Amino acid sequence: MRGKSDSLRLAELVCARLCHDLAGPIGALLGTLEIVREQQPDSEEAAFAEETALEAAERLKLLRAAWSQDGDGLDIPVLLAVTAHLAASRKIQVDVAGLEPGTAFPPAAARLILNLLLLAAQSVPGGGDIALSAAGRGNVLLTISGPRAAWPAGFAEWIVDETAAWEAAISDVRNFQAALTALLARDHGFRMSMLMPVGTGNEMEASPPLLVQIGAG
Repeated sequence: MRGKSDSLRLAELVCARLCHDLAGPIGALLGTLEIVREQQPDSEEAAFAEETALEAAERLKLLRAAWSQDGDGLDIPVLLAVTAHLAASRKIQVDVAGLEPGTAFPPAAARLILNLLLLAAQSVPGGGDIALSAAGRGNVLLTISGPRAAWPAGFAEWIVDETAAWEAAISDVRNFQAALTALLARDHGFRMSMLMPVGTGNEMEASPPLLVQIGAG
């Protein structure tokens, strides 16, 4: 019987194939809309369609890098470039000022960081800030803030319980990104933990800082 790691590999292959199949039609659509825009430069409908297609193309690039196995490393300029549409379309500010200059994540760590950013964007539905900062010895601290900022219910359990993460992933599509992120971290030997803010007693706030132990990059 194949194990859970094999299931994750299969999911990665499916994601890669879907991204490959969708890239062609989106590219063709963008090419067509470019011609339409040249012929109708004042058309608001054409401008909106082109903007939407561009956003879809950028989103697809991010998902392919985050979800498929054939990813590359990630430095700060590339990180900001691939997540730029998150800030533009969801009123999110991605702050990497806390990372060390020259920070570069190898492929496995890069995928985790991208998935964490996707999760963080999902966790600030009203807009807000996502911050990455160095936390010593290859660790990264991820914080989210905003009027409705909150990690998905159950995420703290999924990062420590593989079975619970798999059950969450298949039980509700709304859990997918959080569960996948937890599973990827475990699969690559990375550790994540929620930090209890000082002075909050025994109750953890909805958006505590997330410590990610990825080792030297």
